[in-house]
Amino acid sequence: MHKILITEDEPRIASFIKKGLNAHGFTTEVAITAQQAIAQTLEASFDLLILDLGLPDKDGLQVIEELRGQGATLPIIILTARDDIHDKVTGLEGGADDYVTKPFRFEELLARVRVRLRQAPAAGSAATGNDQMLWASNVSLDLLTRRVQVSGEIVDLPAREFTLAETFFRHPGQVLSREQLLDRVWGYDYSPGSNIVDVYVGYLRKKLGADLIETVRGIGYRLRQS
Repeated sequence: MHKILITEDEPRIASFIKKGLNAHGFTTEVAITAQQAIAQTLEASFDLLILDLGLPDKDGLQVIEELRGQGATLPIIILTARDDIHDKVTGLEGGADDYVTKPFRFEELLARVRVRLRQAPAAGSAATGNDQMLWASNVSLDLLTRRVQVSGEIVDLPAREFTLAETFFRHPGQVLSREQLLDRVWGYDYSPGSNIVDVYVGYLRKKLGADLIETVRGIGYRLRQS
């Protein structure tokens, strides 16, 4: 059973989300401040964090920064009234996995929760030893520390680039369409003509190796198998 932390200082909204998730078989706890969210996330085994940005003691973006900085890898879904594109980009580039604006339909939030949980191992089942590492050619990804090395040299990957790389590394040799990558990495809709996947694949090729990710014309991309 998946365990979810809801960080929301509005009691009515927190109760609404909690009851809905509980009714669908999830175990939930509620935090009402940023400090509670950070402490509970680091001390307990949660599988996912739903996070409001407008918290009374600290902005939610700072919560994400602190959690990622301390090695927390659980999926984070921002749930906020802020609908400005700058806030969305800042949140997602800062380490969040999805962004839902208020007012919202519970069915949409539930669907996004399920998508994120399908892409992440359950808390308590996190891999140890070599299982926490993903390899392709001379590149390694440490899923716990989020450290990336190319031929033994550390390479800096921002949160979104790391998530994209992880998606490829978990599916070596499999062709992934642009639509699949948008859903798994960005988690929210772009216009059909968006080239953001191509742009980020370009970033990874520059940092991890030009030949590591190959283009499958008319379909998407594929991680070359060693």
